[in-house]
Amino acid sequence: MSKFGVLVMGPAGAGKSTFCSSLITHLRNNRRSCFYVNLDPAAEEFAHEPDLDIKDLISLEDVMEEMGLGPNGGLIYCFEFLMENLDFLTEALDPLTEEYLIIIDMPGQIELYTHIPILPALVRHLTRTGALDISLCAAYLLEATFVVDRAKFFAGTLSAMSAMIMLEVPHVNILSKMDLVKGQVGKRELKRFLDPDSSLLDDDEMTAGIEDDGPADPTDNAAMMRGSSFKRLNKAVAGLIDSFSMVSYLKLDVQDEDSVGSILSYIDDAIQYHESQEPKEPSDEVELYGEDGFE
Repeated sequence: MSKFGVLVMGPAGAGKSTFCSSLITHLRNNRRSCFYVNLDPAAEEFAHEPDLDIKDLISLEDVMEEMGLGPNGGLIYCFEFLMENLDFLTEALDPLTEEYLIIIDMPGQIELYTHIPILPALVRHLTRTGALDISLCAAYLLEATFVVDRAKFFAGTLSAMSAMIMLEVPHVNILSKMDLVKGQVGKRELKRFLDPDSSLLDDDEMTAGIEDDGPADPTDNAAMMRGSSFKRLNKAVAGLIDSFSMVSYLKLDVQDEDSVGSILSYIDDAIQYHESQEPKEPSDEVELYGEDGFE
């Protein structure tokens, strides 16, 4: 029996836990079952208490204290420990039926989604046929304020594309915190960022019309960020993203239930949730017509 889940990812501060909370609230309001898994070993506060918490297995604070590791090294150690103890996940998820949406809240260190093979191995375990067999969708969140700095936006988009290539599962990319850019970016301008291409850099005030005055002082950060080399780098990154044509975004405002519901509909389509649900019989208690065939 298939199970269904969404892996909520993205850089630190993108609003992953807030999105998970809003998604759980929306599901419960619509009488849908969900199972909330926290895989961030540093997370402490939750709007909805997790049904399964990695900190019951291992916590980042304990690892840093006992192993003498920093936050990034400690996080990788936590996930390596999780991969050695996958029964922790399997025993909790195996009894779930296809009616549940499994929501997996991930940490914000982007190393996990770019060049370390731990997360792809975890995804293979979750989706493997004959085991948990979860139909999984990845939801990658990027903060909408990135659109104000186009170089930063393309760097975030590159990390989203890297996650898509690494994980090889259906993917939904989301611009979160849309309420923060209202009044800063017009609707027509914002629409251009939903399907990003290199033309966004052509009219960027930070990079347009810059002449190459020779090598900049590498210790002068402001000069380096304004220089022609930085412009060429951004153009190369944007061109790479454009050539793959993989990344497009959905808009998310967690304060708007319709926005959350719209994101959920895309997730449901990606994992084919509704196609597996049994048709529901009309309630026997509700009689629409009398014996003579009229209301």
